[in-house]
Amino acid sequence: MFRTTVNRIPLRSTFSQSILRPQTALRFLSSETKNAIESAVNSAKVVLFMKGTPQQPQCGFSRATIQMLGQQGVDPEKFAAYNVLEDQELREGIKEYSQWPTIPQLYVDKEFVGGCDIVMSMAQSGELTELLEKHDALIPEEPYDEAEPEKAADAEVKPRSRD
Repeated sequence: MFRTTVNRIPLRSTFSQSILRPQTALRFLSSETKNAIESAVNSAKVVLFMKGTPQQPQCGFSRATIQMLGQQGVDPEKFAAYNVLEDQELREGIKEYSQWPTIPQLYVDKEFVGGCDIVMSMAQSGELTELLEKHDALIPEEPYDEAEPEKAADAEVKPRSRD
């Protein structure tokens, strides 16, 4: 039902979720929309519902969130983004599905994480990195090969002299 923008990010407890999540006016999601959203959430380890695309975000909050995911090193093979501006049913339905009134919305391993403010706060505290590592959603680091030390030397950043 929804198109994936690219190839394929939980609050701590139910108690904190019920207190921290703003309540939105509920309308009833059609089973078709709910199933399509669940399918989207299940499509990758890290799923972002955003305004625009990762290459061309259409709001500052979506831009900040996608940039933070890039800085964290999210593996593009384990990431999917959905542009809510392409489908009004998705735009309204995802808010009801998560019981969160704003977009972007991040899911990691099928669990709702939050919006831009939560993602930024988690990134500052280190929780986002921990969450992404726990769910194996980051680009794997290349192991150091002692047999090829010249590659390691080339990778080092060396200061340049100003002539």
